[in-house]
Amino acid sequence: MSLAPLLDAAPAIPLHAFAAMAAFVLGSIQLAAPKGTLPHRTLGWIWVILMLVVAGSSFWIHQIKLVGPWSPIHLLSIFSLAMLVLGVMAARTHNIRRHRFTMIGIFFGALVIAGLFTFMPGRIMHAAVFGP
Repeated sequence: MSLAPLLDAAPAIPLHAFAAMAAFVLGSIQLAAPKGTLPHRTLGWIWVILMLVVAGSSFWIHQIKLVGPWSPIHLLSIFSLAMLVLGVMAARTHNIRRHRFTMIGIFFGALVIAGLFTFMPGRIMHAAVFGP
């Protein structure tokens, strides 16, 4: 394992990756921790900010070009940004069921499933974790 492939990439890539890793760890803690507490709300805001960085930084990553500089993953970023807004609004209006569903969906869709694709051969995270 070497962080060199990640650190040698364009600046948006390590920013995106480290924010995603932090969001994954924090999100895992949030899923296991008691809900509705001050720590949950505080860590939740930090998680939302990390996810904004993850989604936002993706617009400066153009490794996979299918439509001009864009790829389907950019649609996931747009969708994630919209869902973050809806998830926060649901929490602020005390719609806990919608908040829970939205945030868990973002966690598994944008971090777990999309994250697994970054470990495919030929990708930077694959090189960082498994070597060239």
